Amino acid sequence: MYAFLGLMVSLLALGACAPLQGTSTRKKLLLVSFDGFRWNYDQDVDTPNLDSMARDGVKARYMTPPFVTQTSPCHFSLLTGKYIENHGVIHNMWFNTSTGQKLPYYYTQRVSSWWDNGSLPIWITAQRQGLKTASLFFPGGNATYQGEQVNIKRVEGFFHKYNNVTEWRQNIDLVMKWFTTDNLDFVALYFGEPDSTGHKYGPESQQRKEMVSQVDQTVGYLRKSIREHGMSSALNLIITSDHGMETVIKKDEIHLQKVANFSFRDIQFELVDYGPQGLLVPKPGKLEEVYEALKNAHPKLHVYKKEEFPKRFRYANNPRITPLVLYSDPGYVIHGRIKVQLNNGEHGFDNQVMNMKTIFRAEGPAFKRGLEVEPFESVNVYALLCELLEIKPEPHDGSLNATWHMLLKSAGTDQISPPGTDQISPPHSTWELALVLSLVACLGCVIGIACYVLM
Repeated sequence: MYAFLGLMVSLLALGACAPLQGTSTRKKLLLVSFDGFRWNYDQDVDTPNLDSMARDGVKARYMTPPFVTQTSPCHFSLLTGKYIENHGVIHNMWFNTSTGQKLPYYYTQRVSSWWDNGSLPIWITAQRQGLKTASLFFPGGNATYQGEQVNIKRVEGFFHKYNNVTEWRQNIDLVMKWFTTDNLDFVALYFGEPDSTGHKYGPESQQRKEMVSQVDQTVGYLRKSIREHGMSSALNLIITSDHGMETVIKKDEIHLQKVANFSFRDIQFELVDYGPQGLLVPKPGKLEEVYEALKNAHPKLHVYKKEEFPKRFRYANNPRITPLVLYSDPGYVIHGRIKVQLNNGEHGFDNQVMNMKTIFRAEGPAFKRGLEVEPFESVNVYALLCELLEIKPEPHDGSLNATWHMLLKSAGTDQISPPGTDQISPPHSTWELALVLSLVACLGCVIGIACYVLM
């Protein structure tokens, strides 16, 4: 009798172990970023496709990016769930303070050491857990991380035209092929607009409004493609951005060359002329002199020693940050030796400024419908991506609490844990639940076999 029961327990336990390998509910995931899409760009332009997506899924009132509100740093926060001082991609430009060398955005994308400094983007984490991933123009997608690259990547050329709507649709067609033919699990897709148009013409310009219409039409094409490929029940879609855009003020400008008692002869390295933020390395023995000359140089300019930079920015506590850090008030850019920054729109300002806020939309089989949620920080997106892909995340600064209520699986459940306490996925994430069930089932196997042998 006991031998028979032991055998039955063993068989049932083995049966419990087996199905876990083939019953995953994992869906595919597409993360789309439209660079520089300010949180309220859909309020002065007719955006029927983004509006339809909100009705069919989830919309955040706005999303707060990290400081410094630049393209590469903010996108890497999306990919890692870390504040900028913790992932180390502190600027769009690679630089060397010893040699003075700097590289523009395009070439910085090719410097793996700039990106690979201790933080793994979600591509690599997912691949290490058996998934297949791709990057199409996404910042950080051209680097090597701990010896690994994203499975499939496309990198734009130096003279790439970001506003080519024909290419936009071709890229969407390619992504659909990656999902359907190549069976990829996760793709990150990047568009360089409306950022470029916002820079050139300003965020309040008619050209920017027309570009937002182009973005919306592209969203419509993407959603239609998902339906036509039969992916509506298999693909979760997130559309977001890195930062907003502010109108540049051309009067009473900040021009360091004209500041009394300040001289670039006292500077060993400078990274200015890149919008509203600057990094300076004074020559040995000149730190106090430079600091005193600049700290009250202009009412819209803020100058800090690295260790005194406001903690709320989560920016300066990184070895790549220079001894002096500068930032300016909304609308004001920092000019160095000569005025070379001629944009009509700019970002990089304080991330609490409303015009730096950006968008978040999501729809698919995992998401509720017709839900508008309160604002949250973009560092929380990473935990959501990991949850949707059913992978174990790397340590990060975000929380799934910020987005959990968007998901259908949250219906009828309480909050996962007190806000800010789950620095990794919550205890009942799909991957962890499967692990627990597997361990329990396998323990049953051992007990059952032992009973059979002993009885």
